Amino acid sequence: MLIKRLAIIGVGLIGGSLARALRAAGEVGEVVGCGRGKENLEQAVQLGVIDSYTHDAGEAVQGADVVFLAVPLGAMRDTFAAIKGQLGDAALVTDGGSAKGSVVNDCRAVFGRDLPGFVPGHPIAGTENSGVEASFAELYQNRRVILTPTESTSDEALQQITTMWEICGSDVTHMSVQHHDEVLAATSHLPHMLAFALVDSLARMKENDEIFRYAAGGFRDFTRIASSSPVMWRDICIANRDAISSIMKGYSRDMADLADTISRGDGEHLLEIFERARESRDRYIDGITDTPE
Repeated sequence: MLIKRLAIIGVGLIGGSLARALRAAGEVGEVVGCGRGKENLEQAVQLGVIDSYTHDAGEAVQGADVVFLAVPLGAMRDTFAAIKGQLGDAALVTDGGSAKGSVVNDCRAVFGRDLPGFVPGHPIAGTENSGVEASFAELYQNRRVILTPTESTSDEALQQITTMWEICGSDVTHMSVQHHDEVLAATSHLPHMLAFALVDSLARMKENDEIFRYAAGGFRDFTRIASSSPVMWRDICIANRDAISSIMKGYSRDMADLADTISRGDGEHLLEIFERARESRDRYIDGITDTPE
């Protein structure tokens, strides 16, 4: 058995699905959950996702082999502070935050250093649903998980957390903290910003009722991610603001060029842009077996 005692801080879709996957594989013994919502935690016990729960993160991590932090980015520093002094010497800590620079900085701010047993991570998976009831064991199968070890992360810690995610069916990649945040700003954070901005812009138009009434399937598909948690995405934007703002400025320049091209009626340049985009996306789709969230 890989993990004798797992502590999950934040028992929702992400944390709950990790527990379910490890249970299904027979690779976890006791699972202790921690969170603020009593009803959600009681439901997690009833569903067999966790064995017990507490509202005290410090209590939850006592005796744990592995601690998984599945809390919003804005709550990471307080969570690190709550578990400080309560971790066992051999305990490993990992997380599911989608911006890694802020998480690493929060850990350093609390502990005064990088922990050898800390393996920052980001499972690229999710659905529009939240809460432990939405969790399921197959969430991470054939999905990518990015681990961003610091210079102080031990080889043993990195290998065990890598193995944990592989047991869940994930394709695990290692990269630097900075590279992760730059890549995710372009591939995940920017699309969410576009969806939020588009829906907000149309909603503020005078004829918004008619616009949304006649919206086709493509609009629904593209804007689906605008139904994501506003609080979570506020925290992501603040945590990864340098990389996100940089990629958005570049995109804004491209949009200005596209608007100018349309205004000029330059069909040749429009065709060049559209063909280049189509070829790039087709090449991307052909090269993957899953569609990460």
